Amino acid sequence: MTKAHELFMRYGIRSVSMDEVANHLGMSKKTIYQFYADKDALVEDVIELQINANQGECKTHKHRSENALHEVFMAVDMMIDLLTGINPNVLFDLEKYHPKAYKKHVEFKNKFLYTIIKENLELGIQEGLYREDINTDILARFRIASTFLIFNQDLFPLGKDSLAAVIAEMTDNFLHGLATPKGIKLIQKYKQQRLKTISL
Repeated sequence: MTKAHELFMRYGIRSVSMDEVANHLGMSKKTIYQFYADKDALVEDVIELQINANQGECKTHKHRSENALHEVFMAVDMMIDLLTGINPNVLFDLEKYHPKAYKKHVEFKNKFLYTIIKENLELGIQEGLYREDINTDILARFRIASTFLIFNQDLFPLGKDSLAAVIAEMTDNFLHGLATPKGIKLIQKYKQQRLKTISL
């Protein structure tokens, strides 16, 4: 499962056959089929693995963050690390060829991610970092939808801008749209800290 995850994320799901997974592991395809009935079953487990890892990291950021804005910056770093090594065709392959696994991904987005983002927005309001008049439900759904737009190659063609640059630009504008003056000062502080880290 770990090897399949690595191969699917690097090359896309459709382009990696069960034969190739077996070859990379130095075992026969027959051995894999003792554990997985077909590629669909393997893809489902791989997506489950990815979802569990993402959930764990999100919960860690929530626990360790100094405030709502800090949590967002930590999440963005995680997202950039994660997406840098992912083939942009993965979601397309998932949706078109592996509907059961894609359903798990959709549930992860619409339940877990929605809750995490909505709670962050509510916390930011309590801390005086986000405006009190924002609609947390609409903004949570908007944030999820806009984040996954980066996989749309009609909007963001490969090679034009790095995923990190697109995510940073989207996040910067999203946060400035909901931040209070106190929140904007903190955004600038975290951005400066990131620049210093990058320059080191």
